[in-house]
This record gives sequence, structure tokens and C-alpha cells, in this order.
Amino acid sequence: MACFCSLCGQDRMQHWLKLDHGEMTVMEILEELNALVDDSDPDIDLPNSMHAFQTAEGIRKQHPDKPWFQLTGLIHDIGKIMHLWGEPQWATVGDTFVVGCAPDPSIVFGLESFANNPDLKDSRYNTKLGMYTPNCGLRNVLMSWGHDEYLYRVLMANNHNLPEEALNMIRFHSFYPYHTCGAYTHLADDTDKAMLPWILEFNKFDLYTKAPEMPPVEELREYYQGLIDQYLPGKLRW
Repeated sequence: MACFCSLCGQDRMQHWLKLDHGEMTVMEILEELNALVDDSDPDIDLPNSMHAFQTAEGIRKQHPDKPWFQLTGLIHDIGKIMHLWGEPQWATVGDTFVVGCAPDPSIVFGLESFANNPDLKDSRYNTKLGMYTPNCGLRNVLMSWGHDEYLYRVLMANNHNLPEEALNMIRFHSFYPYHTCGAYTHLADDTDKAMLPWILEFNKFDLYTKAPEMPPVEELREYYQGLIDQYLPGKLRW
């Protein structure tokens, strides 16, 4: 599970969003992720880079007219590079949720996993709304820290040409309490409601393209490099 209280989430944001871990291209990050197997994923034990290409190719087959969507599939997990740079896996992978308000019972491992969370003893954060206002918009909430939030913040700090739909898929694809269980809808606004079908469409490919066979990465590299050059050119600050 990702970092789960408001204080530790802000601490990790301050650490990682200095973006002082180097400048690398998307393909260079994917190469690094050959060394990472996500221990939290029971469905696949291939390196995370292989999952990236499987997801992208699944989207490409069903959405050949949406190159930005295909690229989103390729990059959605590359924020997991944090683990190879020293962040423990439990604080990098896994489901995400809103911090700064009371946790929803649908969060993985249940409310008992928050027993030692200082936010539950803080009246600013331990109610349903916590530090938020109704329908404030998910773009205005503090998410538990993990690979989704890191990549989203990296993209926002670099030059990119991805649409809003892609950014929502990236930031919220592990936000299962919201997009699968219907939690936190009291914080969502009309934009979030419009983005939710895109997140659900993306998750079909994230979950159901996993297979034990390695994708033909070398054959696919040129095609996806073309998409990277179009939407995420050059080196990104990490």
C-alpha cells in the first residue's frame, strides 16, 4: 500500500518533486524497469517493462486511432522507477486513496490498517470531508504517495502533449476505492465524472493484458518511440 497519512505523503512529495534524480527519456526509464518485478501484483511476475508493452499493445489493438491512449498504456507504471532509486516497494506500488480525510472502508486491508495513522486523531482530517469541500474536484486533493502520483507530477512539471484523459488515467489507475467501489464521489466534480469512463476503459487493459509470454519489445520499439517523440519528446526531469 502506498504512503497513507497526510504528513508522510507531503514528505515524500517534497523529496521526490525536487526532480533531482536525473534526466532520462521514457525509453531509458523502461529499460531500467527490466530490473523491477512488482511484488504486489499476483497476476504476473515479468519485469514491469514487459507489462508496459503488453498494456500498450492491448490498447493499440482495440483503439488503433488513439495513439495517445496507446502511449498512456506504455508509460502508466514508469513512476515505479522510485523503487530502483531507493523508495521501498510498499511505498511505490499498490492501491491509492485520498489522504486528508477519513479513509473509506473499501481501501485494501480495511480500516484496521489505519490504526496507527495520526490523521485519525486529528479533527482536521478524520471526517468524511476532512480538509476538503464538497465536490472540490479530485485535481485538488492530496493522494496517497505512490507511482501513479509521482508520474503524474513528473508529467505536469515537464513538457508533454498528452490530453487530460491520459493524465487522469495515469494519476488514478490505482485509485480502486473510487473507480471500482464508488468511494470519494463526494469530492468529485463534473470534470471527474467525465473522466471516470476513460479510467475504467484504461483499467481493462491494465488488468487483463497480463500474460506469461514476453512481448516482442525489439519489434515494437520503433513504433512506440514515434509516439514518445510526439507526446513526450526528449529527456524528462525525474
